[in-house]
Amino acid sequence: MRIFDPHIHMTSRTTDDYRAMHAAGVRALVEPAFWLGQPRTSPASFADYFDALLGWEPYRAAQFDIRHFCTIGLNPKEANDPRCTPVLDLLPRYLVKDGVVALGEIGFDTVTPAEEHAFSYQLALAVEHGLPALVHTPHRDKAGGTDRSLAVIADSGIDPGFVVLDHLNEVTVGEVVDSGCWMGFSIYPDTKMTPERMVRILQRYGTERMLVNSAADWGHSDPLLTRTTADAMLAAGFDEDEVDRVLWRNPVTFYGQSGRLDLDPETTAKTTAATSAATTREAGAAYAGNSIARGGS
Repeated sequence: MRIFDPHIHMTSRTTDDYRAMHAAGVRALVEPAFWLGQPRTSPASFADYFDALLGWEPYRAAQFDIRHFCTIGLNPKEANDPRCTPVLDLLPRYLVKDGVVALGEIGFDTVTPAEEHAFSYQLALAVEHGLPALVHTPHRDKAGGTDRSLAVIADSGIDPGFVVLDHLNEVTVGEVVDSGCWMGFSIYPDTKMTPERMVRILQRYGTERMLVNSAADWGHSDPLLTRTTADAMLAAGFDEDEVDRVLWRNPVTFYGQSGRLDLDPETTAKTTAATSAATTREAGAAYAGNSIARGGS
């Protein structure tokens, strides 16, 4: 089994986590720029952090045969801090780097005017640089924040296929499924989503445009919950191809839109072959008039 974790904060994890992730099947990941827990006080501290995401962390991951990519952006929480907002002027320097496969995490935390300004500004940067955007949906008033996020995305003019709304759940996925945006789900030990709840969502809405991540960070989180979710999918009757689509081909397709997803040749060849085979099967099913979606998406 091969796994691509599309949202995990390895800066907060240990080398033992890398070792365990590789043993579980993780071969690639994306680490989004986020709030580190301790408030930062200047754009210079962001520059040091961004440099680590592009230098030290990919080197650390490579020791365990895992490809490390990142997203760069001003996170919504610190968008409210005037000491941090000048980092918006710093972003273009980093958005041209090879290891940057999207702009993010951006979006809303408490849905303030300052957050909306930074959100809109960074969506415009994503369009300018031809990059996908990773959007954080708020943990409080998630439904209202998701609805407002979709409105800001629509106003920005970005192709919805270049946007993933992350941290979704049963309450918010219905809003996003018809928007054309990708849908991200964070699997956590106590909060957000569980593997079993994720399986039920996939049964209802299908596997198209679905991203499953661990979002593991400095909080109570588990970097192996992508594998646990894959195993739960198999136990629920999904086949290996459907698991591969959600846990590998979907994140490769989404972040591949950046043109910078440099995977090793053997893995890329396997991904291309699997994607081509799945496309052929789906085309045949559609021709025969059969539904390829699971559970009436």
